[in-house]
Amino acid sequence: MLRIEVVANHSVEENVLEALKDQGAGKYYTLYPSVTGVGSSGPRMGDAIWPEENFALVVWCEEEEARRIARAMETVKEKYPGEGIKVFGLPE
Repeated sequence: MLRIEVVANHSVEENVLEALKDQGAGKYYTLYPSVTGVGSSGPRMGDAIWPEENFALVVWCEEEEARRIARAMETVKEKYPGEGIKVFGLPE
């Protein structure tokens, strides 16, 4: 089992969920609707200075589903290259 985490700007949340559905991946997930932090795409703090926020999606899955999640996120990244979409995978 792998823990896959997707962190992305709220502006692409629907696109992320749609891409996962298209790949038949991420059927079962945990969604953290509002996360803040600083990454390579800049701060997302949800305040007056850095008003944007991210969401985080966590999926526990087997390796094949993890590959489909990665493919789905690549399609979204290609469409929205400036939105800071990140995918992380951790073994059990």
